Amino acid sequence: MAASIEEVAERSGVSPSTVSRALRGVPGIAASTRARVRAAASELGYVANVSGSRLATGRTGTVAVVVPSAARWFFGQVIAGAGSVIRAAGLDMLLYELGDRDGRRKFFSEQSLRGRADAVLVLSLNLEPEEAAQLEALGVPVAVLGPGPAGFATVVVDDFQAALTAVRHLINLGHRNIAHIGIDNSEDVTSGSTRPVARLAGYRTALRDAGLAAPDELLALGDLTVDGGAAAMARLISGPIMPTAVFVASDEMAFGALKVLRSAGLRVPEDVSVVGYDNHELAELLDLTSIDQAVHNQGEAAAQLVLNALSADRGGEPAVATASIPTHLVIRRSTAPPSSPRTPNDNPKEPTS
Repeated sequence: MAASIEEVAERSGVSPSTVSRALRGVPGIAASTRARVRAAASELGYVANVSGSRLATGRTGTVAVVVPSAARWFFGQVIAGAGSVIRAAGLDMLLYELGDRDGRRKFFSEQSLRGRADAVLVLSLNLEPEEAAQLEALGVPVAVLGPGPAGFATVVVDDFQAALTAVRHLINLGHRNIAHIGIDNSEDVTSGSTRPVARLAGYRTALRDAGLAAPDELLALGDLTVDGGAAAMARLISGPIMPTAVFVASDEMAFGALKVLRSAGLRVPEDVSVVGYDNHELAELLDLTSIDQAVHNQGEAAAQLVLNALSADRGGEPAVATASIPTHLVIRRSTAPPSSPRTPNDNPKEPTS
């Protein structure tokens, strides 16, 4: 006959409820206690009845992650980070991809999460009051990636300060005509993130503090894609003011900008310096100077916030309301002091034979 949870509890010197929590990886259990319980379970041949324990406790053993688009690199990295923490706690991850306006409306109107998750992570959604109220009504811990409504745990990055750092780097190199390629999220109805606004504000503040102008001709918005960055860069280099440097609000957009510059015969960084944002895994390959915002760590931090809240519900440590993720500038070879002005297609003549 298989051993019972009571026998495991007696062997390890703890209560049956502690055995259950230790074997399910619930936070708030000391590592030594967890090891002792697992050793006793192994010795006795005890196998936990996960579905039964979930029914008994009213818990699903699942953390839901609500994401605008799983296809984007940023969200993929956040999901990976969150998933690693959730799995380590012995819980499952349930992914909800909103996709578009209709998907978002359907998700909230149908209250898709009710009874399906013990906690919720919401990634980069500027929640409407009604949406926040629906999440709050679930009665489970909620963490938001980015600024969130009062009462929700949040994971934040100081996008304003990071943008300030990026543009000051260009200013310190001697650049004066510094352009900005920003994210146009006016049509991105699933997110409505405030991050593009903060990065634009940091760009403008850095220029103002240095006594430099930030004319509209040096600002171009685009979709958060390689093609969006390429189109924005093409508009900038064909405009009335030729930039010697550009701060791009995402690395993926910066990849498109680099392609356009090189296609136009402009050298990077000799003619135009480029700074991106994200420290995408391809940034090092392309020698792109970029702001590292520790994207994977953001997912880990968001998951840990809700696990802390679940632990607090069970008598563990009090939950932490906010996690602030630091950023830093990674300098590579896409930035340098400005050289003599050149124009698109102003290539040096090929040597004659």
